This record gives sequence, C-alpha cells and structure tokens, in this order.
Amino acid sequence: MNGTGMLCREMVMRRAVRRLTTVLALLMLAAPLAAEAQRAGKIPRIGILMPGTPSTNAHLVEAFQQGLRELGYIEGQNILLEPRYAAGRVERFADHAAELARLNVDVIVAAGPMIQAAVNATDTIPIVMSAATDPVARGLIASLGRPGRNVTGLSMMDPELAGKLLQLLKEVVLKATRVGVLSLRGNTQANLEWTERAARALGLQMEVFEVRDPASLNRVFATAIKQRVDALVVFPCALGVQHQQRIVDLAAKHHMPAIYQFPEFVATGGLMSYGASLTERYHRAAVYVDKILKGAKPADLPVEQPTKFELVINLKAAKALGLTIPPSLLLSADQVIE
Repeated sequence: MNGTGMLCREMVMRRAVRRLTTVLALLMLAAPLAAEAQRAGKIPRIGILMPGTPSTNAHLVEAFQQGLRELGYIEGQNILLEPRYAAGRVERFADHAAELARLNVDVIVAAGPMIQAAVNATDTIPIVMSAATDPVARGLIASLGRPGRNVTGLSMMDPELAGKLLQLLKEVVLKATRVGVLSLRGNTQANLEWTERAARALGLQMEVFEVRDPASLNRVFATAIKQRVDALVVFPCALGVQHQQRIVDLAAKHHMPAIYQFPEFVATGGLMSYGASLTERYHRAAVYVDKILKGAKPADLPVEQPTKFELVINLKAAKALGLTIPPSLLLSADQVIE
C-alpha cells in the first residue's frame, strides 16, 4: 500500500472514532434525560385512609378531589387516588396503612387515629394529616411550626374549642351545673386540661369519665347519671369512631344531652356538634399534597390550625330530651336537622 492509501485509511479510521465518541457522548447525555422524562411522566398515587365507608365518607373524598382539581390535578389523568375504607373498624387501620406503604404511594392522607397507623407503617412516605387532634401532644410532630419528620397537615383542636363546646351546652341546658367529659381511649391530657379551665371560667363543675373499652360504656353512662351529671362533652377518638351509634343511643337512653365535635354523631341522632369543618380540612389537604409533589418536605411545612368551625343541631333529639334550642343558636347553626 502506498503512502496516499495509508493516509486515506488513517483519516477514515479517525473519522469513525470521532463518530463513535460523539454517539457515546450523546447516549450518556440522553440517559439522564430519558430517566427524567420517565419520572416526569409518572402519575403520582395518593393513598387515603378513611374511617368510614365509601358512602359515609363520600363528601370528604369529594372535597379532597375538588381541592386537587383547583390545583390542576384530574384523577385518572395526572393523579391517582388509592382510598382505603375502615368502615368504623379500628383493627383495619394498621392493615390499610401497611398496604399503602407496600404500594409505595407518593403521599398518604389520613385523619384522627389513622395518622398513627400511617406513621407506624412508614417513616419515609410523606403523610398529610387531614384532621389531627393535638398532634404535638400525641407525638406525631415536633411542633406546629416545624413538624420535623415525614408528617404535616392540618390540626383539628384549638385550646378555645373546649370553652365553646361547654358554652353551647350551657346555652341549651340552662340549669346545667355539672358537666361530664367522656374521656375515650386516645384522648390527650391537653384536651382535659383545656376543658377543665373552660369549665371553671363558666362556673361549671367537671367530671371525667374514662372509657377504656366498649364494655365500659354502659357503666360509664350509669355512673354519670348516678353522679347527677347534667350534660356530656364527647371528644373524637378511635373508639368513638367505631362505636359512634352506640354512644349516641346510650346518651338518648339516659336522656343525657351531649355535644360532639363531628356532625356524623348528630346525623345519627346526637343532640349537636361543634368543631372544625371536616369538609374544609379535606379540601385544604390538597394544598399540602400539591406542595409535597412539587418537592417540599413535610418536615418543613407548618401545620395549619383550624379557621372555620361548624355548628350542627338536631331538633328531633332536642325535643326527645325536652330541650328548647334558643332562636339565636338556630340562626347561627350551619345545619339544622329536623
């Protein structure tokens, strides 16, 4: 081979090497871009732990979906929901939470006692509390301002709420001097302390009746009657969710006026409820989900305190108890059940 041929062959080989180098470089650049595109195309899945059934919790799920829609999320298109319903059975909380953790959903939305089940199931998946009672005292977060772990969201309880519950009871049960607090399993000491301070301010004597299990409910109501308690405050908890109807029925059986925090108790025959709007809480939970999906860390997102409270009154229950609801209270009620 002459010199000209060797030179041409060398030029061809160099050109081939340059092309191969260029192709390899492009492949290296394309790899992370393809991975990023795959991540961008991944539809996030949101697990939802609900205490009731699909029918009883439909309005709460709808409120959450509406909040997501307002932020640009359409279910089935750019977001997927994985709801799990416990149907009032506490023993299902842990199983449903563990299932969502195994599915490795992007965020878990939970309320009340189901938050603890979610915390027990995962310390990596972000958890949004849609309705938490005193999350600091329960050890769910370090503080409202800086939760400090994989949990953030919305609180349900406010120190002033206990005073409002007692004030409403006193407006309806005019002769009340002794008020009982049904301290169900899972209640915090802070709730009792807030209520005791409010009772003293209103000139009421407070009695605490501790309920450790369903079997003690009958005994507790009988004891309350024996001690001449005029009315009851019932705080939300896992036991209350599971035995909601039984608590309402026992109050009616013993002609005991009672106030609850959740309107579901009133819908099934309870006298009245006052508390943060659960519907609004679930609607607001979508904001936290959106921030987390966009990269925010739950530990850095402050927990939101309630700003809207709802009063629900059952006139049929009031009539059965021989009580007259003041017109001013009826006018201020968000819902009146007749």
